[in-house]
Amino acid sequence: MIRAHRREVSVALALLGFLLFLAWRAPDFFRATPLRDLAVRSSPVLVAALGMTLVIVCRQIDISIGSQASVCALASGLLARSGLPMPLVALGTIAVGGSLGAVNGWLVAGLGLPSIVATLASLVILRELLRYFREGEAVRDLPDDYQWFGLGQGAGQWLVVGVALAALAAFAWGMRHLAAGRAVYATGSDPEAARLAGIRPRGVVFGVFVAMGALAGLSSLLGAIQLPDVDPRSGTGLEMQVIATVVVGGSAITGGRGTMVGTLLGVLLLGLINPALVFLHASPQWEKAIQGGIILLAVASDGLGRGARS
Repeated sequence: MIRAHRREVSVALALLGFLLFLAWRAPDFFRATPLRDLAVRSSPVLVAALGMTLVIVCRQIDISIGSQASVCALASGLLARSGLPMPLVALGTIAVGGSLGAVNGWLVAGLGLPSIVATLASLVILRELLRYFREGEAVRDLPDDYQWFGLGQGAGQWLVVGVALAALAAFAWGMRHLAAGRAVYATGSDPEAARLAGIRPRGVVFGVFVAMGALAGLSSLLGAIQLPDVDPRSGTGLEMQVIATVVVGGSAITGGRGTMVGTLLGVLLLGLINPALVFLHASPQWEKAIQGGIILLAVASDGLGRGARS
């Protein structure tokens, strides 16, 4: 059991070691406010990373989710400003994300384009469309019930974390117990063997891109409601952040392996770096360097593991 999940175990041990180091050098980090801030800040990343886990386990990649998230955040602000109630705003935002994901799914599963090429094109097209139509202008004059869903900051923060954890639980259970989850693993491991077993690999690939888009929409909403205005550039850089957390969490870039719990550990480990540097009075410029080192170690361990098994 431990051998099958050795990457998740190693990430958990690294996270535990990091936390023990902080307990020794910066015990103030473990007060309620810093921990709550970490949970709230990590929640949108976790939701997007759940979708990326599906995509990577299915042996694909989606580098357009930052642009998708920006479009969805903008859509949420415009829908809210039009007078729609927040439940409909949330559904509309998720639907916009799912539609964008469906376009990527059609390009990859329908036309057979490499996912990195199709999603790179989507990233650029969506980013340029946003620049053309908004010119960097934020969506302002939002209704009172938009920020924190109208619940106030305290209750709204717990709602954001609760939604992210509910999504985590649902997808973790589904990947383990539902036929659709097993189909994702089978398709990522060997598409031809999956086809012979009665699975439609193209349908699975299309489905994971739709799920990725919908989760990007939900992620963008959870992030957008934390601010008084909606910035159309809010998703910039999200793709690299999410891909990094998924890879660090144990999902194999070659497909067929990965867990939602591992993704959660990756989100926590990489998300912990910035606030830890603050409490350790270190330069925040080290954040990217440390993240890069962790990612390099994760990818290198994958390569060493494959070499040992061969």
